[in-house]
Amino acid sequence: MAKVTTAKASLTLPVGERDHRLGPDAAKITLVEYGDLQCYHCRQVRPVLRQLRERLGNRLRYVFRHFPISSIPPDAHLAAQATEAAGAQGKFWEMHDYLFEHQGALGRENLIEYGRELGLDIDQFTQDLDEGGYEERVREDFLSGV
Repeated sequence: MAKVTTAKASLTLPVGERDHRLGPDAAKITLVEYGDLQCYHCRQVRPVLRQLRERLGNRLRYVFRHFPISSIPPDAHLAAQATEAAGAQGKFWEMHDYLFEHQGALGRENLIEYGRELGLDIDQFTQDLDEGGYEERVREDFLSGV
């Protein structure tokens, strides 16, 4: 009889406190998505991921990491930074979901308007975008996905 073994995949950057995650840290399953906020296919998988999270409940920990392909969607990198800037104000997931729903308009002015709509401290949010305060974070996510 053949012995069945399971291999555990490992990430170059393990899931930790720096990550945006939904679900308990003690969940049996961790799903790490490397996504681009301006990618059509990433948007198409949203309902499937939502259904998976609902079905698995506390057995799943879902993690989102940025993987902006800047050569294709021109605003993906800035959009990723916008989610991080919103996250610094406690609204990462709200901005994340909002940007996926508004993929066609992710320029700087659009992002600022979305920040206003989400009730962010807009001066701080704009400063974070203009100064590139989260470029390194987005870059770390991207490199860990490569």
